[in-house]
Amino acid sequence: MSRGGQAARRRAEETLAAVNGVIDVRVPARQTAPLIFTSPHSGTDYDPAFIASSRLDEKNLRRSEDSFVDEIFAGAPESGVPLLCALYPRAYLDPNREPYELDPEMFTEPLPSHVKTRSDRVRAGFGTIAKLVASGAEIYAGKMSFAEAERRIDTLYRPYHRALERLIEATLHDFGAAFVLDCHSMPSVGGPTDRDRGTPRPDIVLGDRFGASCEPAVVETAERILRDLDLTVRRNEPYAGAYTTAHYGQPGKRVHAL
Repeated sequence: MSRGGQAARRRAEETLAAVNGVIDVRVPARQTAPLIFTSPHSGTDYDPAFIASSRLDEKNLRRSEDSFVDEIFAGAPESGVPLLCALYPRAYLDPNREPYELDPEMFTEPLPSHVKTRSDRVRAGFGTIAKLVASGAEIYAGKMSFAEAERRIDTLYRPYHRALERLIEATLHDFGAAFVLDCHSMPSVGGPTDRDRGTPRPDIVLGDRFGASCEPAVVETAERILRDLDLTVRRNEPYAGAYTTAHYGQPGKRVHAL
């Protein structure tokens, strides 16, 4: 490993050690491939105060989870690939959004000008701090302060992305390229808030932001392998990838996200 690679790896390890309990980063003894697996929506660490502030019980709050995705990909480190997981639930804070995608109706005071209040995800109820769970039910019994949103962003959102940035940096130094595989699950039929409501879905959806976040050869290879396993595969419908895919997928800088 080059000196630059060693320094990048050291920065990654220091970052990961500082956020124990917020995220789980499973780093192999030696990374053997330029891959990074992420699972932003499989967290199950529900703060009792969050449950108390919700009109929903924990069972219904869990409808927004990509349940067990962290377990499905748990073998990644044994194959020489790091795995990054958020431990907090998506219904509490969603790291697969821009840092400030917030619905102004959820807050007790006007939001600062840097907050993005008009995205499609905010309008659908699924901003950085979600208004709804996947079933369409409202989460909160009352409004929250913007200070509470800032606290969640600072203590949960930022550590997740700092860790991912460090993993990408170290992987680029070691291999000359990095491939982020952002892992999710989905209902087998479109839900009540989805555009494909009531429509059966394929086994696998490959989202590359319609070709913007990943070299075509990568997607084509993934699709061929999955079809050879007799799985049905579709690209970018109903999911093309959200913030992680769009933000980190920069093929011109040798970083690909799928």
